[in-house]
Amino acid sequence: MKKITGLILLSSLAIAPAAFSAPAGTLSVHILNQQTGLPSPDVTVTLEKQQQGGWTTLASGKTDADGRIKSLYPQEGDMQPGVYKVTFKTGEYFHAHKQASFFPEIPVLFSVSRSNEKLHIPLLLSQYGYSTYKGS
Repeated sequence: MKKITGLILLSSLAIAPAAFSAPAGTLSVHILNQQTGLPSPDVTVTLEKQQQGGWTTLASGKTDADGRIKSLYPQEGDMQPGVYKVTFKTGEYFHAHKQASFFPEIPVLFSVSRSNEKLHIPLLLSQYGYSTYKGS
């Protein structure tokens, strides 16, 4: 029994350092174009945190071929409670597809209540409207 406990302890120690930084996939996003029913690739998405009345940029990325960024929050730090903003640069996306759009960008503000809380923000997109929600 001691041997099994020792193995479990060693296993726990091997993964302990990962607990001190945001796990991969702490914050993910996904964009689906409602007009086409297809994912929206190559959309720039930025992440900011509200701090003392202003916004601090934490990360930026582009959606993949499936319209996703699987891990937008930087893994080198913990995602702390607070108010954050994900901004989808949708105007650039529609311009690249030679389509007009009413929204040049879509900012989504949200609150984080626990450190490294697993969050997913999907965006259902069309040229003249959008919808978003807290996903899983």
